[in-house]
Amino acid sequence: FPVTISSPCTNPIIRVRVGVRVRRIRIAFRYRLTPPHPTHTNRKNMNHAEITRKIKEKSSFLCVGLDTDPQRLPAGMQANERDVLRFNQQIIEATHEYAVAYKLNTAFYEAMGPKGWAILQETLEYIPEGIFTIADAKRGDIGNTAEQYARAFFEVMNFDAITLNAYMGRDAVAPFLAYPDKWAIVLALTSNPGAADFQYRTDQQGVPLYLSMAKAAAEWGNPDQMMLVAGANRTDELQALRSVLPLHFFLIPGVGAQGGSLSDVYASAATPTGPCMLVNASRSILYASSGEDFAHKASDEARILSGKMAQLVLAQPKDINQNFAV
Repeated sequence: FPVTISSPCTNPIIRVRVGVRVRRIRIAFRYRLTPPHPTHTNRKNMNHAEITRKIKEKSSFLCVGLDTDPQRLPAGMQANERDVLRFNQQIIEATHEYAVAYKLNTAFYEAMGPKGWAILQETLEYIPEGIFTIADAKRGDIGNTAEQYARAFFEVMNFDAITLNAYMGRDAVAPFLAYPDKWAIVLALTSNPGAADFQYRTDQQGVPLYLSMAKAAAEWGNPDQMMLVAGANRTDELQALRSVLPLHFFLIPGVGAQGGSLSDVYASAATPTGPCMLVNASRSILYASSGEDFAHKASDEARILSGKMAQLVLAQPKDINQNFAV
């Protein structure tokens, strides 16, 4: 017989089913956190113009990375799936006022097994309508495998975008571009030290690989469906990328805990009409506090960072056109 136990606090509703079979008592627990606002299972897709409008509306181009490590949950929470979801929901509640996008690194959820995938989906559904959602999955395969990846992230889970490794070429990206108003975000220049192993190697014309990758991606997908990843600590290279890709959005990690300079990034990658970028911050927001005030501190960090972004937009350099090819 089913028994429902509900709590007035934010703890989950627990349904306990007790059945007697051959002198054994079988107890099964099922939980789902009840959000304070409706979940969004049928999200409206966002194109270039809508993202730009949201940036202007919020005076922010902040992307919050939900790279939630169960081992780093704050005081009062335990390293389990339920508390990962509770943590994500409270971070979203604390930061959605300032965020234009959320980026969910799927590795942190895949590592939790089947329950992690469920938490990934519930976290996605919790993000308010009108905020861009990115599956940071870095997939890279071809043929029917790529088609199934695209189906999983765009049809089943309904993300707006996915990060991709295009080492296998156009075939690894094309299935994702077949979805109207969905985005492929291709790795061009990463912020890790290992980027020097391959990304700076030049061809016979002296063009580095990261720039060749960016040019190819721009040919595969127009600015309404293709975005490029470039690290915040590569400001000279950001300027080179912008010179050949004047209209494409950039997803830029590395500001915050990784020490990238927001002002340098903006000076190198902004366009004459606005930012045309999403700057990601993960750990600096998620783990702004390890105490029970984590959500409040995360909100403060997001507010401060988005405030700096607003100042940069208002004080956009007059010579920003120098970044563009004639």
